[in-house]
Amino acid sequence: MHSFWSDLPRPFFVLAPMADVTDPAYRALIAACGKPAVTWTEFVSADGLYHMRKMKGIPDAENPLMRDLLYTDAERPIVAQLFTSNPESMRYAAMLAKELGYDGVDINMGCPDRSIEKQGAGAAMMKHPEKAKEAIRAAKESGLPVSVKTRIGYNEETMETWLPEVLSEKPAALTVHLRTRKEMSKVPAHWDLMEKAVSIRDAVSPETRILGNGDVTDLADARRKAEQTGADGIMIGRGIFGNPWVFAGRTFEDTPPEERLSALVTFAHAFERMRPAKSFHLVRKHVKAFATGFDGAAELRARLMETTTASGMEEALRESGLLR
Repeated sequence: MHSFWSDLPRPFFVLAPMADVTDPAYRALIAACGKPAVTWTEFVSADGLYHMRKMKGIPDAENPLMRDLLYTDAERPIVAQLFTSNPESMRYAAMLAKELGYDGVDINMGCPDRSIEKQGAGAAMMKHPEKAKEAIRAAKESGLPVSVKTRIGYNEETMETWLPEVLSEKPAALTVHLRTRKEMSKVPAHWDLMEKAVSIRDAVSPETRILGNGDVTDLADARRKAEQTGADGIMIGRGIFGNPWVFAGRTFEDTPPEERLSALVTFAHAFERMRPAKSFHLVRKHVKAFATGFDGAAELRARLMETTTASGMEEALRESGLLR
């Protein structure tokens, strides 16, 4: 089946899905500042989507999880990331993603959160290859291109046994976070292993696009890693903090504090519009990344962390003289 993945020029650079970070408001900011080649949503529980509709009879439109699936056409191609160990839930959620107009579905097989693993999902899928393959097959029934995001292993690097299991189902794309589940994000990503992942892909499913992920700081770094490893694409996560212009090739240092802080306010207002049920604390999580690297930054951050609304944040910045 032909998919948008086949049309992407190599190397390509995509936005990492990060819970409580790449929400619809922050993704909208990134799309406006410099769009990635592909955008991912935060991960969404396929079980939560399935059970509300099928078990409780609540229409999809009334399911609070639907707010996590908001997107704009400016983000296309956009992929809905889902997690579950239940093929029936995955089938339903993937079909829903198709109805919502998504360009693809991604299955999270790498999240180390214990609550996710208790459901048999996320990184726990690496312990159960047959369940992982069932999930891929179920998602494919939607007709959307299906991709997978995973790690190099659970307690240790096991790519030679784990990746062929996933690749045997011929996913449209495979993203490899270059750490084990045990390592979390406590050690540097093992970019020396990416060439090995590429060679496994070449042997098992050469038509699958393969991406590397972990510790990518900016677009120049991403280009180097693609060239050095042979990866088709690079996923950027860390590099987006405080720098929604990363996919436009700008570094944090390229952007004056005034422009960074103006972008923070734009994001804060969009967050209130798009995420009215979410705590403003999720906006304040970005303050340290945006408000740094200039005289008086520490004092300004302390004040911004006390704000509880977008207008309050804007007022504090205007009073600082860094926002006009």
